[in-house]
Amino acid sequence: MEQEDITSKWLDIANRDLDAAEWLQQGGRWLYVAFECHQALEKYIKAYWCGTRDDTPPYLHDHWRLLDGCGLIEKLNDDQKRFIEYMKPMYIAARYPEHKQRVAATLNEDNCKDIVNQTKQFRQWLHQEFLAATKLSSLSDTINEE
Repeated sequence: MEQEDITSKWLDIANRDLDAAEWLQQGGRWLYVAFECHQALEKYIKAYWCGTRDDTPPYLHDHWRLLDGCGLIEKLNDDQKRFIEYMKPMYIAARYPEHKQRVAATLNEDNCKDIVNQTKQFRQWLHQEFLAATKLSSLSDTINEE
């Protein structure tokens, strides 16, 4: 499968995760809204990875390590860094019930709306970074050919 197809696959899955978060939000399932947004962020970053690198992203859920592997950490603003850190405990798939309860107790309608909105903003920012990175790489290819 070509990198462009793999990138597209990651974007499709990420968008479905974000759609699921919005659907869960309607039912007040705050813990799972946050979890789906965590998953969407991970997959948006992996899409960026695949679209800007020639290798496969590692099988992990750590946004920081993925961002570091893409060279994006230094490009994050302070609000984005706080958001990524805030989202860290929202990965709940294999967590003990006590952990889920602690995380769930911190979530409500307002902060889940904020999580969904910030996830959308992050997606938009990542898209802009992708356009800049791919534009630069195609420009460097042109320069190298001359």
